[in-house]
Amino acid sequence: MSVRRLAEQQPASFAFSEDNLAWAKREMGKFPAGRQQSAVISLLWRAQEQEGWVTEPAIRYVAELLGMARIRVLEVATFYTMFRLAPVGAKAHVQVCGTTPCMLRGAGELKSICSERIHHEQFHLSADGAFSWEEVECIGACVNAPLVQIEADTYEDLTAASFTKLLDDIAAGRPLKPGPQIDREFSAPVGGPTTLTGDIYRPGAQPWTPPPPPAPPLTDDNAKKPTEGANQREAPAPKAPIQANPEDKKPNPVSKV
Repeated sequence: MSVRRLAEQQPASFAFSEDNLAWAKREMGKFPAGRQQSAVISLLWRAQEQEGWVTEPAIRYVAELLGMARIRVLEVATFYTMFRLAPVGAKAHVQVCGTTPCMLRGAGELKSICSERIHHEQFHLSADGAFSWEEVECIGACVNAPLVQIEADTYEDLTAASFTKLLDDIAAGRPLKPGPQIDREFSAPVGGPTTLTGDIYRPGAQPWTPPPPPAPPLTDDNAKKPTEGANQREAPAPKAPIQANPEDKKPNPVSKV
């Protein structure tokens, strides 16, 4: 993992808004007394949602709120890559998946567009401050590669043209459609389903009726009183005891030398 450090330029202070402070106290109340430090990730995430990134004053604020040493909160913020340690685009911070499935399906083109349109290096703001970008590890929708994540939404099955349109829509403030950007439902096959397509699975079809349960196993109890409607079987007749052969009781002859 690369070294992650706080941005050189930091704001003077940080404080939760009134609503976020009330939320933070409720979050801390979920843990037993003396265990409020367990809420550190949740509080850092809410601070990032409020400011757009995790600032050094926010780290100090969370540490004081939870009664933790500042270095402990700093360790958490710098360890998890979901925390942004520098300012990001005011309109969008684009996370481009760069793992193997996405690279095989065109993620390199998406990175090139980010380099040309936003900034030639990651973690830098665009000229107007509206966009920033970074390459990340697997986002977890490999079957819909390539894809990007913006805030909590993913945009999948991208091409150079559809990704460019996505950036145009964000810049213009137009509504976005998360998920696949082609004619695909979630992660279903391209072109529609290929299995479970019979009449029984179509809208308006009769519901499926399960078959009757199998008959219970035959035991001494239910052999005499078979279950009504169950498959009836006759209990096997008991076997006659094996009669001993009188010849077997004779002693074996001892050969004399």
